[in-house]
Amino acid sequence: MTDRKRELIELEDRAWAELRSLIRQLSREQIGEVGYYQDWSVKDLMAHLGCWMAEAARVLEQLRSGSYSSWDHDVEELNREWWEIWRDIDLDTVWAELHASRARMLDEWDRIPRDRIDEVADLWFRESAHEHHDEHLPRLREWTAELTGETP
Repeated sequence: MTDRKRELIELEDRAWAELRSLIRQLSREQIGEVGYYQDWSVKDLMAHLGCWMAEAARVLEQLRSGSYSSWDHDVEELNREWWEIWRDIDLDTVWAELHASRARMLDEWDRIPRDRIDEVADLWFRESAHEHHDEHLPRLREWTAELTGETP
């Protein structure tokens, strides 16, 4: 494993640990309570992160196999579509999919050969892993503190 691969995995692991720690402070009811964002619950956030990790795994697999050509989807449209798909799915399934997506993304990142790690692979891993977690952690800290009555 290259130093860059190891560095990014360590960053992802730290952000993931905090994300899980915050979510585990909440009851099942609190995880499902809307208010994390305007129409989102923490469960919606979990589904959102899982969808992006699954997409990253798909792209990393294509990069590894040499079949990647480009990615030109509308991010906001995808977020909306995924929210519509996942909003009524039960929490246990969302947890399972989040863990499975993360495992697959980490596996694809690990399996990518050194000569296939380029700016695209690096960007997809960062933006779907620790940078994406870091983007959502400040609000998750606030919302968790609000729901649990603790100071962030």
